[in-house]
Amino acid sequence: MVLFLIDSVVMKIRVTLLLTLILVAAQIQAVDTCSRLAIINYQEVLVDTNSTEKGEGLRFHIEKDPVAKSYLDTYQQGTQIRWQNAALGTVGTGMMLAGVIGEHSADREKVLLFGGATLMLINFFVARTLESSNEQNLIKAIEEYNKRNLPKIYFNPEQKGDGTLGSEVSLVIGKDWSF
Repeated sequence: MVLFLIDSVVMKIRVTLLLTLILVAAQIQAVDTCSRLAIINYQEVLVDTNSTEKGEGLRFHIEKDPVAKSYLDTYQQGTQIRWQNAALGTVGTGMMLAGVIGEHSADREKVLLFGGATLMLINFFVARTLESSNEQNLIKAIEEYNKRNLPKIYFNPEQKGDGTLGSEVSLVIGKDWSF
C-alpha cells in the first residue's frame, strides 16, 4: 500500500512538472512571434505591432491594394482566439488536474491523466496546423502587394527580430551587393 502511494505521488509530481514546462514553452513562443520584421524601403518595420492584431504593422502599405488587403484581413481573422481551442484545452487541463488532485482509484487517475494529456496534445497540433496554414494568407498578402505596388515588402517569416533564423532548419541563399 505504501509503495502504491509513493508511485501515485511521483506520477503527480511528473505531471505537474510537465504542465509547468508546457506553460513556460507557450510563453516563450508567444514572446518570440511578436518580434517579426519586414523591410520596406530599406527600413525595418514590425509586422506584429501588438499582440491582438498580428500583421497590423503592414496594414498601412497593404491597404493600398484591395486583393492584398483581403488576404491580410483573412489572416487577421485566422489569428483570433477560437473558442473551440480554448474549450478543448480547458477540458484537457481540468482532466489532468482532476487526476492529480482528486482522490480516485489508480485506474481512474490514469484515465484522467492520459485522457487530459491526449486532449491537450490534439488541441496543440490542431492549433499549430491552423496557425501555419493561416500564415500563408500573410505571405499571399505580401506577394499580391509586391506584384502591383512600390515600395516592395521584403519579409522572411522564419527570421526573428534579432536577425537570426528560427529554430527550424531552413535554407536561405542571399547575395549582398555593395559598390
